[in-house]
Amino acid sequence: MNLNQNRSFNCKNEELPVLCGFCAISLARDLGDFAAYSPLFDANYLTTFKSKIDLLQELVHPKSETVALKVITEEIHKTLDDLIAPINRVEGYLGLAGAEIPISSTDFGLTQLRRSVRSRDVESALNCLQTVEAHIRKYQKELTAKGLTDALIEQFSEAATLLAEEKKKKYTLVSGRAAIVQGNLGLLNELHNQLSEICRVGKILYKQTDAAKLKDYTFAQMMKQVKRVTRPTATKTAPQPVAGVV
Repeated sequence: MNLNQNRSFNCKNEELPVLCGFCAISLARDLGDFAAYSPLFDANYLTTFKSKIDLLQELVHPKSETVALKVITEEIHKTLDDLIAPINRVEGYLGLAGAEIPISSTDFGLTQLRRSVRSRDVESALNCLQTVEAHIRKYQKELTAKGLTDALIEQFSEAATLLAEEKKKKYTLVSGRAAIVQGNLGLLNELHNQLSEICRVGKILYKQTDAAKLKDYTFAQMMKQVKRVTRPTATKTAPQPVAGVV
C-alpha cells in the first residue's frame, strides 16, 4: 500500500497537527485582524480549526498507543543495556583463551554488537547476536574452560528472542496505525487545506506591515518550531514542504 497516495501535503502525518497547533495560536492572537479582513474568520472558525487539530492529533498519535510504544522502547533499551556486561565477560574469556581461539573480538562479533547496543540499533544488534552466538557454539569448549557458563550463554539467546519479539510488537503497532491514518487521509487533507488558507491570509495581512507576524504564517518558520518540539523522536530525514504553503 502506498501510504502517500492522495495526500495533499508533504510533511509527516504526525507533524501536520503540530504545525496547525502553532498556526492556531497565531490565529487566536490575530483573530481581530483576520475578522476585519473577512467575516469567514470568526470565533467559530477558530473553534472548528482547533477541534480538527485535537481529533487528528489523537488519530496520528493516540495516547494509548503512545504509552504502548514507550513501554516497548523502554523494554528494548533495557534488553540492549543488559547485554553490555555479558559482552565484556565473553570478551574477557576470549582474551584468556589467547591463541586457542584464533579470531579477534571484532571477528567474534563482540565489538560491533557493543556499538549496536550503544547506538540502540536493534536490527544491527540482532544480526550481531547471530554472529556472536555462532562463535560461542563453535568455541564453547575453549571458552567454558576459561569460565564461560551456560547462564551467560543463555543471556545472549534470551536477548535475541526479546529483541525480535519487541521489534515485532512495535512494527505491528506502527503499521496498524499507518493503515488507520491512510483510511482517514481526507481529514488530514482537510486540516492541511485550512492551514493553507490561514497562512495565505496571514501573508496578505502582514507581508508589508509586520515581519514578525509574517513568520508565524510562513511554513519554513513554523517547521523550525515543529522540529524543536519534536526533536527527541524526530528522524534524520530532511523536512518536506507542505503543498500550497510557501
